[in-house]
Amino acid sequence: MNKPIEIPIYQKHNLTIEEAAVYSNIGQGKLREMTDNDNCRFVIWVGKKRLIKRKMFDEYIEKQFSI
Repeated sequence: MNKPIEIPIYQKHNLTIEEAAVYSNIGQGKLREMTDNDNCRFVIWVGKKRLIKRKMFDEYIEKQFSI
């Protein structure tokens, strides 16, 4: 039996909403709200699945005073 390869969150290029919530300590609901915006630059849609571009998300968070 082969075990799936587990990549640490900090090494992934794209994160699920659940991973991004753990990574950033921002709630899943707030992340969904933020990524629903058409101008959100750190979200990528794969069909109906949304992924967070980790590096762009980090840059966005660094510039924010409040969310």
